[in-house]
Amino acid sequence: MNAVLLAVIIMLALSAARVHVVLALFIGALVGGLAGGLGLDGTMVAYQDGLSGGAMLALSYALLGAFAMAVSSSGLPQLLANGIISKVGSESNEANARIEFTVRWLLLAGILAMAIMSQNLIPVHIAFIPLIIPPLFAVFNRLKVDRRLIACVLTFGLVTTYMFIPVGFGSIFLNDILLGNIELAGMSVAGINVMKAMGIPALGMVMGLLIAVFFTYRKPRDYRSIDLAPTDYETKEPSRFNVIVAIIAIIATFAVQVVMQSMGTEANSLLVGALVGLMIFMLTGAVKWREADDVFTAGMRMMALIGFIMISAQGFAAVMDATGAVDPLVTVVADLFAGNKGAAAIAMLVVGLIVTMGIGSSFSTLPIIATIYVPLCLALGFSPLATVSIIGTAGALGDAGSPASDSTLGPTAGLNVDGQHDHIRDSVIPTFLHFNLPLLAAGWVAAMVL
Repeated sequence: MNAVLLAVIIMLALSAARVHVVLALFIGALVGGLAGGLGLDGTMVAYQDGLSGGAMLALSYALLGAFAMAVSSSGLPQLLANGIISKVGSESNEANARIEFTVRWLLLAGILAMAIMSQNLIPVHIAFIPLIIPPLFAVFNRLKVDRRLIACVLTFGLVTTYMFIPVGFGSIFLNDILLGNIELAGMSVAGINVMKAMGIPALGMVMGLLIAVFFTYRKPRDYRSIDLAPTDYETKEPSRFNVIVAIIAIIATFAVQVVMQSMGTEANSLLVGALVGLMIFMLTGAVKWREADDVFTAGMRMMALIGFIMISAQGFAAVMDATGAVDPLVTVVADLFAGNKGAAAIAMLVVGLIVTMGIGSSFSTLPIIATIYVPLCLALGFSPLATVSIIGTAGALGDAGSPASDSTLGPTAGLNVDGQHDHIRDSVIPTFLHFNLPLLAAGWVAAMVL
């Protein structure tokens, strides 16, 4: 069996069997490396070298968790949540039911809007999730909102936006990586409307979201009410000064990231933004020096799991790359179905799903598969528009539903702060079922009709 395919299957099977994701990634990488002929020493060296690639991202998430806890200690999120709860009310009557219905849909729409804007208008990716979601737990619990639905809404906004709208992260994915690599592989992309090419796959994502919202997770789900704040802040009343500082710090954190990304700097904008926000809290005294250690430690602890998973995922991806088994996997599948356009299209999409599920990044998958898929699509007679759609969809497949993708890790980081949202069962499996399967079908339709 192909080493990459074997490694991904083992990693997913262990994760589904409730083996910790970090351990599942390590075992999968070990088996894949051995099957790929690297040997134990070569596998471990590749894995160790890959770990360093995730260290900076893990540190960024840890500092972001500290910043989120600092914001929480200011009382701003609590004021927001209390304001919404006061609108909902406590009596069970017809008028209150209408208010709850309205608040529920406004919350879902607001979370979706923030996820979409995080990819373009305010390109901070998943940085907003641990800041916004945990303070709303009281509202979610009051309305009995299923957190799996929130995970689906967040992942939809994170993935669909960059794979369809060529602005912000979408410009990087669609214009720079997708069209750029297709052109490098020998196909002209002049005059191709990338939004038209990705329109049908995006509709598949919309269909998955509608199923999650109106069918799968529409029923109420009960969660325990757990106080998230450190004991030192349980009775701390938010002051106007602290709330103002928190607002300034949030704006500054986002602004720093936007400016740095617009300047094209190579420095980690998420890390710098979190540091700026923390310094504002410290210098203004909104977080006291004697309390800073407790606040920051609690925040970093909140994001520690996500950091370890991201580091392990980088090691897994490095081993997969070192085996050199990705290109043979693509080539074998391409040759196997070369005589049938429909079968070849579904095979190419499935391979993209497998590769992205293992690597955890659709941005990294496209350059790997484009060089093989472009000649194959040309030989099978696919139009340039259909070729763009096939390769773009194959790259995006697996971002939702991968245990190692930040499109699932981000929602888990916000929704599991109180320990009631399992990464695999409540983020990975729901997003895989609701987005990868419809996207697979929609991508095949697009390949056949464009």
